[in-house]
Amino acid sequence: MSETPQNESADSPDSPDFDAMTRDIAEVPAVEVIVTVAVNLMSAAAVKLGLTEEGDKYKDLDEARKLVHALAGLLDAGATEVSSFHAAPLRDGLKSLQLAFREASLIPDEPGQGPGEKYTGPVYG
Repeated sequence: MSETPQNESADSPDSPDFDAMTRDIAEVPAVEVIVTVAVNLMSAAAVKLGLTEEGDKYKDLDEARKLVHALAGLLDAGATEVSSFHAAPLRDGLKSLQLAFREASLIPDEPGQGPGEKYTGPVYG
């Protein structure tokens, strides 16, 4: 009878230590989690807008729109939860991404209709 591999045991060196990961995330203040997520959304949006060294290689305006919109929603919802020390640069970054999206679009959205403008209001360059 042949042996078939079963699920790896929790003690396997290759399996993640979920208890340790939970303890680690429990020690992180909420503001840091919000800011980290916002920065990740900004980075992903910049890549999808073609603003990286690779330029148009990863450019995808449909994906960029989703990321910028999600970032605007996060910043709108979290505005009262993060200090202006954190919020101001994030809002500046969001506005830069919104302007970059407008410039990259062949047919720009009407003011107030661009990604995230539901939360930020119209963005003008």
